[in-house]
Amino acid sequence: MVAQMSNKRPKCAILGASGHGKVVAEIAELNGFSDIHFFDDRWPNLSHVGHWPVSGNTEMLIEIVSDYDKVVVAIGHNPTRLNKYKIFFDKGANCSPLVHPNALISSYANLGLGTVVMAGVVIQPFCQIGEACIINTSATVDHDCLVANGVHISPGVHLAGAVEVGESSWLGIGSNIKQLIRIGRNAVVAAGATVINDVLDNQTVVGVPAKPIRLKE
Repeated sequence: MVAQMSNKRPKCAILGASGHGKVVAEIAELNGFSDIHFFDDRWPNLSHVGHWPVSGNTEMLIEIVSDYDKVVVAIGHNPTRLNKYKIFFDKGANCSPLVHPNALISSYANLGLGTVVMAGVVIQPFCQIGEACIINTSATVDHDCLVANGVHISPGVHLAGAVEVGESSWLGIGSNIKQLIRIGRNAVVAAGATVINDVLDNQTVVGVPAKPIRLKE
């Protein structure tokens, strides 16, 4: 008996119709997903992102999540992205990592579910990347780094060896983190900063070398 070939087109749902979502959609295409639908709470006022359709809002995607072979949350705000990812994971969605073909990921590194890795990224051996992270364009993550859930490592960021980054922290574009540094939860490293000292939870640091912002009383 001759097996029949399936004509089913791999379907990917992307939550968040934004510029970031456009990049995620192209990566999905490069990974073989030929039927891509966006979902966004601005629907139906927003009907398309580029040539990709916006097919509904968050609640609609939750109801039909089983129709999709993969679900990606493309929301820049770290806590929101992590929260939405958990909702879809709990609904049984396939939230496996989405990786650009031109990224270089060590076979000894581990990527958490819901994470997206952009073009030009290098992740070295024995790194642990958490769930629902964004590792953005041309960022480098050196050996033995520990990146917690919901972190955004922006374009051109460089983490030296054995850096730890806490949950939902954001490392701004072009920032550099010295080896063995610990960055706390919900921290912000400003664009272009060079971090040579540990960063506390909920702290924002700026400059070269990076120093905490002193909030007004």
